[in-house]
Amino acid sequence: MFAHLRRLALGLLLALAQPLAAHEVLPSIGDFQQDGDTLAFDIRTNLEGFVAGIDLTLTADTNAAPEAASYDSLRALPPAALESRFRSFWPRMAPRVFVRIDGVDQPLTLLGVSVPEVGDVNLPRASTISFTAPVPAGAKTVQVGWAAPFGALVIRQNGVDKPYDGYLEAGAMSDPIALGGGDAMSPAQAFASYIPIGFDHIVPKGLDHILFVLGLFFLSTQLRPLLWQVSAFTIAHTVTLGLGALGYVAVPASIVEPVIAASIVFVAVENILTQGLSRWRPVVVFCFGLLHGLGFASVLGEIGLPEGNFFPALIGFNVGVELGQLAVITAAFLLVGLWFRKKPWYRARISVPASGAIALVGAWWFVERIMG
Repeated sequence: MFAHLRRLALGLLLALAQPLAAHEVLPSIGDFQQDGDTLAFDIRTNLEGFVAGIDLTLTADTNAAPEAASYDSLRALPPAALESRFRSFWPRMAPRVFVRIDGVDQPLTLLGVSVPEVGDVNLPRASTISFTAPVPAGAKTVQVGWAAPFGALVIRQNGVDKPYDGYLEAGAMSDPIALGGGDAMSPAQAFASYIPIGFDHIVPKGLDHILFVLGLFFLSTQLRPLLWQVSAFTIAHTVTLGLGALGYVAVPASIVEPVIAASIVFVAVENILTQGLSRWRPVVVFCFGLLHGLGFASVLGEIGLPEGNFFPALIGFNVGVELGQLAVITAAFLLVGLWFRKKPWYRARISVPASGAIALVGAWWFVERIMG
């Protein structure tokens, strides 16, 4: 039975060994502003996912989607070719993008498509689509949203005092937004709205962070070593998340992502070589936590923070990250620790094989991220 469990665990972990950072689904970011009798929208997004027909509610990683091959071929297209493909797709997309003014859906007119040059095909390409919607005379409010398969959407209002800034889950519509401004979130609303964003970045999207936390979990059957490690990791990534979000620290993803993979390998291999908490392990975990925090900051930079509520939103995001880590540890404890951690064979049959599988995945990611 235990041999079967080990094979199953290894198979599941190896199934995760894909270029996750390159294919992670990020929310689209939309800016809008009223210009006379029209609302002008600029949506920064990954056009390849739309054109390929990927349902972004069903996957956190485009590499796992049935349309992955089509998506990858689109990623390698030059700008003019991808723009042409998207313009052909727009008539099917437009009816599923909703600009509802005073309760009435408005027709959309595509103005332009801006596609960057092909860079690293292992990284998402952020293109921008621009469109307008008419504003009837005397209109007061607008609601914005789109169909769930297009994924999450960040909406930011410009050109008014106290502008709206909100994160919409896939398929959600915004609350009515005053066209004249005044709908900025309160600090409490900003804090609460960014908690699920932080949580979502760990569960289900942060598979590399999940494996790192599992590596901490499998070191020992005792609670104290886990608390020391998690505390060191939390303090470290909180520091660099804040500094990165404020713009004081910036490290290229080409450095951060391989080091995160290396951190997974380190903690997993040390689990195999030692049975307890060494005096240097919390220090090493702290150092790796600094790099993980920069990874969190990079994602938060993609999403953006509301100018008027920068710190409440930042704190809310960090709380969401901590809740995500706690969820991972709780799940591991309920599935494994609660039943087996007191058994004399726990280390040999569960901890060491699981750590070995985690190390293999981390090593694969490290090579893949170094090689690009």
